[in-house]
Amino acid sequence: MFSVPQSSKTDFLDKARQAREERKGQKEKEKAATSIQALVKGFLCRCRLQKEIRKEVDEYFESSETATKRNALSIFKIARKLLFIYRQEDKRRFEKLCRAILASMEAENEPKVWYVSLALSKDLTIAWLKQIKDVLWTCCELLKKLKPDILQDHKIITMYLTMLVTFTDTSTWRIVRGKGEALRPALTRICENIMGHLNQKGFYSVLQILLTNGLARSRPSLSKGTLTAIFTLALRPVIAAHFSDNLLRSFLLHIMSVPAIVHHLNVLTPECMATIQTHELLRKFILFLSREEQCSDICVCLEGSHTLCLLGNLIHLGYLNEKVLEEEANHFVKDLTDMLSYCQRYVSQKKSNLTHWHPVLGWFSQSVDYGLNESMPLVTKQLQNLWGVSIIRSLFSDVLSKKLESQEPTPPPLSPPQPSTSQNNLPVKNLFKRAFQKSASVRNILKPVGGKRVDSAEVQKVCSICVLYQTALSTLTQIRLQILTGLTHLDDLLPKLWAFICELGPQGGLKLFMECLNNDTEESKQLLAMLMLFCDCSRHLITILDDIEVYEEQTSFKIEELLTISSFLNTFVFKMIWDGILENAKGEKLELFHSVHGWLMVLYERDCRRKFTPDEHWLRKDLKPSLLFQELEKGKKRAQLLLQYIPHVIPHKNRVLLFRNIVTKEKETLGLVETSSASPHVTHITIRRSRMLEDGYDQLRRLPVNSMKGVIRVKFVNDLGVDEAGIDQDGVFKEFLEEIIKKVFNPALNLFKTTSGNERLYPSPTSYIHENHLQLFEFVGKMLGKAVYEGIVVDVPFASFFLSQVLGHHHSTFYSSIDELPSLDSEFYKNLTSIKRYDGDVGDLGLTLSYDEDVMGQLVCHELIPGGKTMSVTNENKISYIHLMAHFRMHTQIKEQTIAFIRGFRCIINPEWLHMFSTPEVQRLISGDNAEIDLDDLKKHTVYYGGFHSSHRVIIWLWDILSSDFNAEERAMFLKFVTSCSRPPLLGFAYLKPPFSIRCVEVSDDQDTGDTLGSVLRGFFTIRKKEPGGRLPTSSTCFNLLKLPNYSKKSILRDKLRYAISMNTGFELS
Repeated sequence: MFSVPQSSKTDFLDKARQAREERKGQKEKEKAATSIQALVKGFLCRCRLQKEIRKEVDEYFESSETATKRNALSIFKIARKLLFIYRQEDKRRFEKLCRAILASMEAENEPKVWYVSLALSKDLTIAWLKQIKDVLWTCCELLKKLKPDILQDHKIITMYLTMLVTFTDTSTWRIVRGKGEALRPALTRICENIMGHLNQKGFYSVLQILLTNGLARSRPSLSKGTLTAIFTLALRPVIAAHFSDNLLRSFLLHIMSVPAIVHHLNVLTPECMATIQTHELLRKFILFLSREEQCSDICVCLEGSHTLCLLGNLIHLGYLNEKVLEEEANHFVKDLTDMLSYCQRYVSQKKSNLTHWHPVLGWFSQSVDYGLNESMPLVTKQLQNLWGVSIIRSLFSDVLSKKLESQEPTPPPLSPPQPSTSQNNLPVKNLFKRAFQKSASVRNILKPVGGKRVDSAEVQKVCSICVLYQTALSTLTQIRLQILTGLTHLDDLLPKLWAFICELGPQGGLKLFMECLNNDTEESKQLLAMLMLFCDCSRHLITILDDIEVYEEQTSFKIEELLTISSFLNTFVFKMIWDGILENAKGEKLELFHSVHGWLMVLYERDCRRKFTPDEHWLRKDLKPSLLFQELEKGKKRAQLLLQYIPHVIPHKNRVLLFRNIVTKEKETLGLVETSSASPHVTHITIRRSRMLEDGYDQLRRLPVNSMKGVIRVKFVNDLGVDEAGIDQDGVFKEFLEEIIKKVFNPALNLFKTTSGNERLYPSPTSYIHENHLQLFEFVGKMLGKAVYEGIVVDVPFASFFLSQVLGHHHSTFYSSIDELPSLDSEFYKNLTSIKRYDGDVGDLGLTLSYDEDVMGQLVCHELIPGGKTMSVTNENKISYIHLMAHFRMHTQIKEQTIAFIRGFRCIINPEWLHMFSTPEVQRLISGDNAEIDLDDLKKHTVYYGGFHSSHRVIIWLWDILSSDFNAEERAMFLKFVTSCSRPPLLGFAYLKPPFSIRCVEVSDDQDTGDTLGSVLRGFFTIRKKEPGGRLPTSSTCFNLLKLPNYSKKSILRDKLRYAISMNTGFELS
C-alpha cells in the first residue's frame, strides 16, 4: 500500500537530470561570459595601450621636430614601443623612426645623441642589437613591396637602403673616429652579426626583388645612388665572409642572376665595376662554378631563363676583364659550356603541348614573366659578347696566333681589337657588312699535313672552346644566325681553324676523324665538335658570300682550299654512310653528319652553279655502280642512304640509267608494257595540225595520270579534215610532243619568257593575259614530264633558278635567292650587288622597298613588303632589300605559274626520282647531253633502209663529211635536223627511240610511196633513175629518219646537206 507508482519515479529522475544539466549549462555560460569579458577587456586594453603608445610616438616625433637634437636613449625607448605594437598601419611612424635614427647618426661630437652609442652600454647592448636587427629586417620587408618606378616609393627605398648601408658597416659611424678607433674591431663584429642575421632571414632575396623590380624592364627605374647602395649591400656579406662558398652561392643566385645587372652597373655606376675588378670577383665566380656539383646546384636553383641571365652577366664580365679571361680561359669555357648544356636539357625536359615562346631558347613549357621578357634584348646583347671580336680573339688566341705561310715577304698583320662597343656587340648589320669584306692575306694553300698530338694541352683547349660554341648554337636556337655570323666575322678564323684541323693526328684530317666516329671517348666527342663547328660556320659564310667574293676576291678561303675541303667532306660523308655509321647514328653523331653534309652540299651546289672543281672531282672511284645497284635491288640501307644524301658520287650516266630503270619498273607495275600475255591500254587522240596546241590541251588535260603515262597514239588531220597517212608507232606521238613543246615554249605565246643574255626559259609574269593560263602551265608541266618519262629529249633550255624551284631546292635552309639571280638577269644581279658594296649612304640613292615594272605600257609598283613603297632603303636594311628584290623577281612574280607547272610535272615524274640530280643534270635529262656528239656511237646504232648499208659510198661520204668537214656546231645542227634536238641522248645513241636511220630516196617527199624491191636494189647498186642533184636531204624527226638522195659526188652531198641543215628543211611528215 506504500509503494510508489513506476511512472512517477521515472518522472522524478528525469526532472532531477534536467535540473542538473541546467545548472551545468548555467555555469558554462557564466564561464564563457567571463572568458569573453576577459578577451574583450584584454583586447580593449591592448587597443587602449596601442592607442596610447601610438599617441606617445606621434607626440614624440611631433615634439622632436621642434627640438634640435634627440637623445639616443629616447629614440631606443620609443623604437621599442613602436616595434612592440607595429602593424601595417604604422608604416609612416616607422619611416619617422628611421629618419630619427639616421639624423642621430649625423650629429657632430655628441656621443649621447648617436643611436649606435647604445651598443657600448653594458645594460643595453643585447637589447639594442635585437632592436636594430628588427628595425633593419622591417626595412627589408617593406622594401619588397615598394615600386622603384613610383617617385614617392623611390624616396622611401632610398631611406631604407640608407638604414641598411649605415648599420652593416662602421665606415660612416662618427663614434669610431679619433679616439674611438680602438672600438672599430668590436663594432665591426656587431655589423657582421647584424648581416648574419639578415642573411638568415633572406636578405639576398629582398635585394633580388628590389633589383628585378628596378632593372628588369626596357628602361631601368633605379637611380645611380640606389643601384650603388644595393650592390654595396649585396657585396658586404661576401667580403665579410672572405668570399666563402655559401656567400658566393647566394650572390650568384640572387644578384648575378638579375637580368643584365652587369650592363646596368657598367652604364650607371662605374665605381661598382671597379670594386668588382678590385676584388677579382669574376675569377672567384669562375673558380666557384668550375666545381661541377656547385655549377649544377646553381643552375637547378635558377632554372632556364635565370641561368641564361647569369650566363649573360658572366660573359659581360669576361668581356670587361680580358686579363682574367685569358688567365682563366679553360675554367671560363667549362663553366659556360656546363651552363648552356643545362639550359639545353632544361628546355628539352620542359617541352609540352602547352608551350611558351622564349626569345632566345625557343619553345618550352615555362612561361616567361613580363619583366624578364622586357629585359631579354639586353641579355641577348650581353650574350653577343661571347661571339664578339674581343672574346673570340681571346679564346682562339692559339689558333689565331698561327701564321699562315705567306706568298709575300711580309704578311699583313691581324687587325687589332676594336674597343668600339658596337663592333664588339656585333649588331647584325655590322656582322654582315664585315663578313662581306675582302680578306687581305695572301697565303699558301692549306692541306692536311698532320703532326700535332691530339692529347696536347693546346688541342684540348681549342676543342673545349669549339664545344662551347657548338653548345651555344644548339641551345640558343633563336639567335643561332647571329652566333654563326659573329664567328665568321674575322676573315682569318676559319682558314686558321682549318689549318689547325689539318695538323691534327699523325697524318692530318680525315683518318683521325674517322677513328673518332668509332670511339665514344670524351676526347673523340670534342674533336668531332670542332669539325662540326668548322662546318656550320663555313657553310654559313659561303652561303652569305656572293660569287664575286667566293671566286674573284676569294674571301676567307682560296678556291684551292675549297677543293681540299670539299674532297675531305665528300670522303667523310661517304665513309659515314658506306661504313654503316649513319644507319645507327643518334644524337651528336647524327647532328655531326647533317652539319658536314650541309657544308658539303652548299659547296656542291655552288660548284653546279659555277664550276670550280675539276672533272670527276665529286666521284668515288672506289664505289662500283654495279655493286650499288645490286644493293639497291636488295633494299640495303646504306645504298638507299647514299642515293638519298650524296648521289653525286655516282657517275651521272649511271644515275640516268637508274632513273630509266625506275621508270621501266613503274611502267611494268602499272601494266604499261607489252607482254606475251597482255597489251597495255592505248589512248587514241585526233589532232588538227592547224590547232595542235588547242586540240592537245582539250584531249589530254583531263586524262587520268596512268593513261597519261601509258601509250598515246596520235592521228593528224589536215586543214581539209582528211586523216593524214601513216601509222603511229611512237614516232607520230614524238612529233606531236615536240611540236606542242615548241609552240608552248615560244616566247611569242607569252606563257614563257627568255632571260636576258643566254635566252633561257622561265614562266612569264604576264601570262595572265591567257584566260586559262594556270591550266595551260599544268598541261605544259605534264607534257614535259611525259617527254622525260619516255626518254624523249627536247631542246628546251630552262633558266636554272626555275629548274631549282621545280626540284624543290628553294625550300632548302641554305637556299639563297641572290645566288640564283644571275641566271635570270646578270645585269640586274650586278646592279643589286653594287648596292651591297656601296660605301656611301645608300639612302642617297632614293630607293624604296618596292619594284617598279612596265607592264604592257603601264608602270606598276610592287611592294616587296607591306608599305614598302614608303620605306627607304638604308645601310641597315640594304641586305634585306637585295634578298627581297631577288625573291620577288624569281619567286613572287611567277609563284602561281610555277606551282601549276610543278603540279603537272610531278603528276608524271615523282619528285623523289629527281633528288639524285643537280639542276644542270636535270637540264641534261630534259634536253640531252651537252657533250660533243660521238659519231662512232651514232654510226654504231644507225639502221639503213632503201638499199643503203654501212659500206655504201654515200654513207661513207656522209660519215666522212660529218667528222672531217663539219664543225661541232654543224654536227649539232645535223642532229637537230634529224631528231629535232641538237644534243645527243644522255646514255648514248643506243637509247635513241626510234633508232637513228638513213633511207635512200629517189623522189621528193610528196611522191614518195615507200621502199619497193626496185628502189632497194637501185639504191644498193647505186643505180639512179635520174640525177638527184637538185634535191635536198630531208628528215622525219618523229622517226629520227634521214632521207638521203643517192648523190653522185661527195661535194654535192656536202653542199646539199649543209644547206638543208642550215635552212632547217626537216620536220616534214613522210
